[in-house]
Amino acid sequence: MNLPESDTSLFTRLRFVLVETSRAGNVGSVARAMKTMGFTELVLVSPRCADPLNDPEAVAFASGALDVLQNARIVGSMAEALEGCNFAAAVSARLREFSPPVWTPRAFAGHAASQGEVKAALILGNERVGLPNEIVEKCNVLINIPANPSYSSLNLSQAAQVLAYECRMAAIGDELPATPVGFQGDAASVTQIEGMYAHLEEALVSIGFLNADNPKKLMPRLKRLFSRTQLETEEVNILRGIARQILKR
Repeated sequence: MNLPESDTSLFTRLRFVLVETSRAGNVGSVARAMKTMGFTELVLVSPRCADPLNDPEAVAFASGALDVLQNARIVGSMAEALEGCNFAAAVSARLREFSPPVWTPRAFAGHAASQGEVKAALILGNERVGLPNEIVEKCNVLINIPANPSYSSLNLSQAAQVLAYECRMAAIGDELPATPVGFQGDAASVTQIEGMYAHLEEALVSIGFLNADNPKKLMPRLKRLFSRTQLETEEVNILRGIARQILKR
């Protein structure tokens, strides 16, 4: 029997939950922060602002992330917000005496990305008072962003952006995706590069920069220099063209 394939990507397993958000603009800003990093699932628990999904400030702050904003769900309790999740992470700048284990955003992101069965929720509290203890104590971990200890004040969307970024990097890795922008030449072959070195050496001898009878370490140093550049075919041809013009004179 062929079982249907399930999407285990972190981008479909991570939910952002905002608790009692006061400003509609912050809801829109979080939607934008999420979309820039590829996340789409947003849940609002008892927002204190009226009509946060259609408020003009929310729409303006969401910018091009209106789809995330308008597909957000509004619920009346944490139980509803976490339905279907099996890992809850409270986000707070304030550490508690009694709390779940404290993780950095990077530690959370690594865990969530590497565990395909984890359906995680990142829970962010009200702009002024944060998350109440009763919510934090029911979470698996408490995420604390290691900001400047003398000024650790991040607004709601900034915190969401940091978290979304770390989760994206954990999901896709450090390598930048291939892009057609910019010139990308073919890597020069070993034969082409060795031919360039011979040509360049001949030119340097001809102008007296290199003493053929006492070359010392000039050519090995030049080879070391060029080996760090990952020479392309056109670059080798340019250098050989320079050597050719030197020899003509």
